[in-house]
Amino acid sequence: MANKLALSDFPGTDLGRRFSSAYDWLLARWPDGATSRQVTDRFGVTHVTVAGPDAGPPVLLLHGGGATSMAWTALIERIGGTGHRFIAPDLIGDPGRSRNTGDRLRTVDDLCAWVNTVLIETSCERVDVVAHSYGAMLALAYAVRFPERVGRLILLDPNSCFAGISPRYLMHALPILLRPNERRERRFLGWETDGAALDADWVELVASGAEGFPSSRTIVPRRPGRTDLAGLDGHRVTVVLAPGSRVHRPPRIADRVADLMPAASVVMLSAGTHHTLPMSPSDELAGVVRSALDEGLRDQRQALH
Repeated sequence: MANKLALSDFPGTDLGRRFSSAYDWLLARWPDGATSRQVTDRFGVTHVTVAGPDAGPPVLLLHGGGATSMAWTALIERIGGTGHRFIAPDLIGDPGRSRNTGDRLRTVDDLCAWVNTVLIETSCERVDVVAHSYGAMLALAYAVRFPERVGRLILLDPNSCFAGISPRYLMHALPILLRPNERRERRFLGWETDGAALDADWVELVASGAEGFPSSRTIVPRRPGRTDLAGLDGHRVTVVLAPGSRVHRPPRIADRVADLMPAASVVMLSAGTHHTLPMSPSDELAGVVRSALDEGLRDQRQALH
């Protein structure tokens, strides 16, 4: 019933108030000086949180489906002071503070046009991209279409990018896809993460958003083939895998990346599942992402000499 609410009605419901409170608690943990702004285009209004110096190398953060940009909180707490400028939008049409009040997003080209607007409005000509889950699908689709606008591409447990999704995962996710509600979302997260201790504020945010937020239809990018990936500089791609992920078999993804993009780096974390990322394992993941971003800075400096 909650999913039938109008977009403007959700904030005034009990679920909407819980969602907003959890969002605020997570946002309060971002570094001092982090700001939020609204970007308007033909699709509606996008909520973007920016952390880091204005002159810092820009990094676009694309979160997974239903997770909101606040999924990056633990990572930003650890690398927000590295000198980069982190740009974290809430995916439009997805739970969050963005509002798809204009044209419906119908195609992957629409999604890429939305990304372009976010980059233009945040004064980014070229960015490094860190992306998780569905965000990784979008990031890879965008990089294939606009390779000149993407520097480093860091994909966290990218599902349906290099191989298909596990049928077992889809079976467990089906109840949420058919009729999402808070109880089913919490149970699904518990199953995929094997009962891991997740950030309570983030779980509250995701669970209340799953039941109440009037989301738009999800646009699923086509999995890129060998020819598509050949247009990317594999040296600039890092794929980070969670060993306990149930969305796919991580060793198979590592093999597929090695076959399709031999120059790419593949990092298998020591712990974590698809849905503990990107909140946990926080310190290890932060070290991997920081290293990849620093390597991108070294590449830029070498190119200038």
